[in-house]
Amino acid sequence: MHDFLASRRARITPAQAGMPTYGENRRVPGLRREEVASLAGVSFDYYARLERGNLSGVSDSVLEALARALQLDEAERQHLFDLAKASVPASRSRPAKPPVTRVRPAVLSILNGMTGTPAYVRNARLDILVANDLCLALYDGVLVRDGFPFNLARFVFLDPYAKAFFLDWDRIALDMVAALRTQAGRDPSDRGLSDLIGELATRSDGFASRWARHDVRLHRTARKRLANRVVGEIELTGDALDLAGDGLTMIAYSAEPGSQAEDQLKLLATWSATARTPTSEPAGTNPPSAAGPGSAPARSRPQDVPTSGPADR
Repeated sequence: MHDFLASRRARITPAQAGMPTYGENRRVPGLRREEVASLAGVSFDYYARLERGNLSGVSDSVLEALARALQLDEAERQHLFDLAKASVPASRSRPAKPPVTRVRPAVLSILNGMTGTPAYVRNARLDILVANDLCLALYDGVLVRDGFPFNLARFVFLDPYAKAFFLDWDRIALDMVAALRTQAGRDPSDRGLSDLIGELATRSDGFASRWARHDVRLHRTARKRLANRVVGEIELTGDALDLAGDGLTMIAYSAEPGSQAEDQLKLLATWSATARTPTSEPAGTNPPSAAGPGSAPARSRPQDVPTSGPADR
């Protein structure tokens, strides 16, 4: 909580908050704690206690006031409430929920029926559990039929090929870290998630530096540019569809009607239909591969893209 609140107030200047400075020299970036307290309508001592992580008895109205004072967006506001909820002793004592690793047959059927739309289903740890044939074709060189579950965060930060595949890698990396930060605030008791974050922070300087920013984000829709060896560079819109009852998220890609990307998707679908053995189920159907998240078998990749070397160092 301390790092999150301190990072949020550090980014807001007194002028942005509508507070006078009277030309004084300031030793800290952004707002001081007493200024945040004043904007939120609480005492300095009370805010200082909150920033230290002592949220015992804090009300929703106070959290709302803090969100307004710090000009939090929707994702940041939700993260603030998640952190406050997680700080309650009763929440910490609850047993950790096991990660979702299975996909219901009804969801598999829907995914398999999306023949013209690349789509996959992932859990909160960013493990891709299943993907349809067109998604396998889109992610050719990354996803393989018997390589599930496949952890996207490990791929982005630990596999050098990710920077060649995701043409806007920096933005993808920020979104990935923000998604993990959001989930860590929502479910701090998830040991597997904590282990994943620890692994990435240890093995990737790029992850560690982005993690220290305490950014959070709600992933709903985003433009993505991918390098596909069949159709070349392709720009699609990825929409996140929450499967609320399952604790899973479906990511579906679409192209603008009449665009070059739409023609590329049609070509990719044709290539996929002829290049792969027909199947009645999406790749990654239950039970999951024993290989484990992010440890897919060797992938066939374009020969002109380097796939060895230090991971994001």
